[in-house]
Amino acid sequence: MGSKDTLRFISWNVNGIRAVMKKNGFAWLESEEVDFLALQEIKADSEQIPDELFNTRFKYHAINASDAKKGHSGVALWTQIKGVPSTCDDVDILHEGRIIEYLFEGIAFYNVYFPNGQSGEERLRYKLGFYDRFLAHIEARRKEGYSIIFCGDVNTAHREIDIARPKANENTSGFLPEERAWIDKVIAHGYIDTFRYLHPDAKDRYSWWSFRMNARERNVGWRIDYFFVSEDLKDRIVEADILDHIYGSDHAPVCLRLRIS
Repeated sequence: MGSKDTLRFISWNVNGIRAVMKKNGFAWLESEEVDFLALQEIKADSEQIPDELFNTRFKYHAINASDAKKGHSGVALWTQIKGVPSTCDDVDILHEGRIIEYLFEGIAFYNVYFPNGQSGEERLRYKLGFYDRFLAHIEARRKEGYSIIFCGDVNTAHREIDIARPKANENTSGFLPEERAWIDKVIAHGYIDTFRYLHPDAKDRYSWWSFRMNARERNVGWRIDYFFVSEDLKDRIVEADILDHIYGSDHAPVCLRLRIS
């Protein structure tokens, strides 16, 4: 890693990479320090993403597009650090293009677009099963000796402080007790919600807003995009924030900076 003493990660649900490209919505990244750029919901195959988009800046990339439904879901990762990518088919069993695992220098890094459960009971059950399979997968990696970082759109707000209208959404997928309980379980297993670690009492900080009813202008949002790290990395957390001044999607990017040692 040369003389660098930190790594900076940015995660963003772009809700369509080609739509963001048309709006020149990645221009802000030119002035950002980024070692890992993780995008979710790219809605594109690799051949639909021009090489020149990020390849002049990053040496390595991995794209996992949906095989189940073209133009849906999909995740992509760009970085300067060499690693081993995979798609975690034991978790993403429907091959919806939801995960990139990237192993490098003792760290297992995950860029994940977790399922949305709002379309009905069957999809909610799939979301909860995906949650459990993912936790089992990262726990197995941790037993192999890896430190864990995972980021992305978890599609669940954890606590009332993480959602503008908790009472109105208590029966809505994304804030159901069983979904929130999974985040409790993740934390109980020794994973740190990095934003809450550094900003335990921060209110009105959200990462997603509906396109309807001027929700973003009114800041009627949800914090559903996260960076979690395993407990052994806790003391290395330098920065964890929501870049809510960045537009171009219904989500704001989130970031994490870690000391390397």
